[in-house]
Amino acid sequence: MALAAKYDAKSVEEKWYNYWMENNYFHSEVDEREAYTIVIPPPNVTGVLHMGHMLNNTIQDVLIRKARLHGYNACWVPGTDHASIATEAKVVAKLKEEGIDKNSLTREEFLEHAWEWTHKHGGIILEQLKKLGASCDWERTAFTMDDNLSASVIKVFVDLYNKGLIYRGYRMVNWDPEAKTTLSDEEVIYEEKQGNLYYLNYKIEGSDESLTIATTRPETIMGDTAICINPNDERFINLKGKKAIVPICNRAIPIIEDEYVDMEFGTGCLKVTPAHDQNDKELGDKHSLDVIDIFNDDATLNSFGLHYEGKDRFVVRKEIVKELESIGALEKTETHLNKVGTSERTKAVIEPKLSDQWFLKMEGLAKPALDAVLDKDVHLVPEKFINTYRHWMENVRDWNISRQLWWGHQIPAYFYGNGKEDFVVAESKEEALLLAKEKTGNSALTITDLTQDPDALDTWFSSWLWPMSVFNGILEPDNKEINYYYPTNDLVTAPEILFFWVARMIIAGYEYRKEKPFTNVYLTGIVRDKQRRKMSKSLGNSPDPLDLIDQYGADGIRVGMLLSSPAGNDLMFDEDLCKQGSAFVNKIFNASRLVLGWEVDADISQPKASEVAVQWYRSKFQNALLELENNYKKYRISDALMTTYKLIWDDFCGWLLEMVKPAYQCPIDAKTYNEVVTILEDNLKIVHPFTPFISEEIWQHIKERTSEEALIISSWPEISEVDTGLIKEFEIAADVVSGIRTIRKEKNIAFKETITLSILNHDKIANIFDPVIVKMGNIDTLSYVEEKVEGALSFRVKSNEYFIPISGAINVEEEIKKLTEELIYTEGFLKSVQKKLQNERFVNNAPEQVITNERKKEADAEAKIATLKSSLSGLQGG
Repeated sequence: MALAAKYDAKSVEEKWYNYWMENNYFHSEVDEREAYTIVIPPPNVTGVLHMGHMLNNTIQDVLIRKARLHGYNACWVPGTDHASIATEAKVVAKLKEEGIDKNSLTREEFLEHAWEWTHKHGGIILEQLKKLGASCDWERTAFTMDDNLSASVIKVFVDLYNKGLIYRGYRMVNWDPEAKTTLSDEEVIYEEKQGNLYYLNYKIEGSDESLTIATTRPETIMGDTAICINPNDERFINLKGKKAIVPICNRAIPIIEDEYVDMEFGTGCLKVTPAHDQNDKELGDKHSLDVIDIFNDDATLNSFGLHYEGKDRFVVRKEIVKELESIGALEKTETHLNKVGTSERTKAVIEPKLSDQWFLKMEGLAKPALDAVLDKDVHLVPEKFINTYRHWMENVRDWNISRQLWWGHQIPAYFYGNGKEDFVVAESKEEALLLAKEKTGNSALTITDLTQDPDALDTWFSSWLWPMSVFNGILEPDNKEINYYYPTNDLVTAPEILFFWVARMIIAGYEYRKEKPFTNVYLTGIVRDKQRRKMSKSLGNSPDPLDLIDQYGADGIRVGMLLSSPAGNDLMFDEDLCKQGSAFVNKIFNASRLVLGWEVDADISQPKASEVAVQWYRSKFQNALLELENNYKKYRISDALMTTYKLIWDDFCGWLLEMVKPAYQCPIDAKTYNEVVTILEDNLKIVHPFTPFISEEIWQHIKERTSEEALIISSWPEISEVDTGLIKEFEIAADVVSGIRTIRKEKNIAFKETITLSILNHDKIANIFDPVIVKMGNIDTLSYVEEKVEGALSFRVKSNEYFIPISGAINVEEEIKKLTEELIYTEGFLKSVQKKLQNERFVNNAPEQVITNERKKEADAEAKIATLKSSLSGLQGG
């Protein structure tokens, strides 16, 4: 069946994706082949496709499709993350719309709603990835809350607790008052915001003196438990041992001394609020200060806030400033630029808060993971991220792994008494009961006496096991799948989760498999708009990926995304790239349609031009294969695409097809046709990872194929010897053809009109491509001469001179005048360039690229002058 007159991306993509799925090409089972494994960075279960996903998953699909073509047992494991904070927030919002307060539900009732939401909305993004062409092993789709993955998480928690690495501690944490949970340091985004610095007067007890203190958070004065001065600050010697009165609440607090205070900053003294600042907490511990927590979990003030109880912190800030001013306690206010921590998920301003939480000791666990990267057992691409990784790992802090949420893996700690240490950790409640009886010596304890910790584990505590848990490597550490697929080969992810996720997976790999979880980590850039802003829905600068696919086709989008996405560098996305990608797909389609539409005659012998053209292209193809392997090896996916793009667009479509195509309405010889079709098939193989749909469409139209002969499971072309000499010879021939075309264009000589070409071969260049020159230039006679041809137009390639007799085609006098004027202009231009290059000051101070450009201008001008003089000489008769 012939190809359609026009390429219809939508119907083609749907047809071939269904075909691939029906034939189970994406699925992998353990066999005798070498495995190539990728695990997907699991997107949030409630998420939808965005431009970052598009880039990340296109790269993964390119790698997995290429691995299949190389004969590997390719396995790309898809899945989603339960995303505790994001999902719970969505469920709570949905319940609120229905008039239901989360607090009115039991945990079990809430989880029913959460699972309902997950079943309804979860996995949408995976379905969207299919539109992109993602060839994941969908039978292996995993979810971090699946039974076996959940059991793996609990098993690891219990194991680390029993090793003494997990502990419960009362620490200052990052508190998200919107989600009402603690966050890790990595989940807090710091933004510079314009605020105020408030100068407050604290009266000194028993005197008329006062002390001025600057603060950005006047609402926290209710939690003040000391004023701190530097013992070496002579300004405050008279205040040592005294007390200050906190405005409004009129509570007396001690004035303490500590060299922590910077005498040069602010007023030289500070208020100490141990419940609401990490540094203040350390001061408080050192000086045995009281701790007064003034906030409820939602950042409203509690009873310590006096008459502000129940009001939001930011409302209180405005109101308390007015009250402080009214009682004369506010001395002045200044604008102040301050770094404010906000929740990555809810965007709420973070509150430092003291809280009982679960922590994992990281220092010992981190060392093998650090060594793995420094020793290049795990390769970070690009390597510039190694120093960032090293800094994080050398300064790692204990990991706060608990979250005050219901959606997620509930912490397997069971309390049986009233004390903070009255608990046991176990994989099940039944096991916990046995441990509790053993620990207490109380055999009368029952299941009902146990209460499980209501908190859930940090989402990352499940995803750090992902490369192992998807193959059940935690519960069954010696099963055939984990032994075959692990360690995985490549991880493709974003730099912002290098510590969040990548480092932790490496840590878990060495702790539980004694080896790395993957060999290479390809770190993509961030997708930004033309103004370099990160694409986001809130800015309104992010297009809908599915709309782009509808408009340009999945192949077009894939090419557009990868045209400018070098590893680790941000992608400046422009919809014009998608247009370019779509144009490339159409170029492949139209070129293939041209070839497959040729009439073939087995009785015609192969023209010499076609023979050398095919020989040349095979060498160009082999040269491109070497470039591709080098680019893939270095994860230069954008460069690999550009090599493929140029080979197909320029060399195949622009040159080869022009060199071999038959004359209008004439047949092509069978030998050339078969060779070109074989070349087309090889082209489809190397472009398939980038444009899977169009390549499979053309492949299946070339001839009838069985399901075992589909392009997706064919073989990558083999590398053979490259004839570099042939490639160089063709470059000269191509320049000659371009020179002929330029003269035809400038002198309005129609292509159908044959011309004569004479060559003065100073360089003794081989004439292997003469048949190509004859065909491409429509030359009736090509000859080699010993001297210049008079009365002819000429041009140079290298040192050779090429002459085209004009024989009445142009007005000689007008042409001489025109060339003379052009020569005078070019000589003047050359002098201006040389004058610059002879100026030592310019050469010494100008950037290297500017100098390079000027030298190129000089060389181009000199070459043009030589050509113009040669043409004038020919026209003027020597």
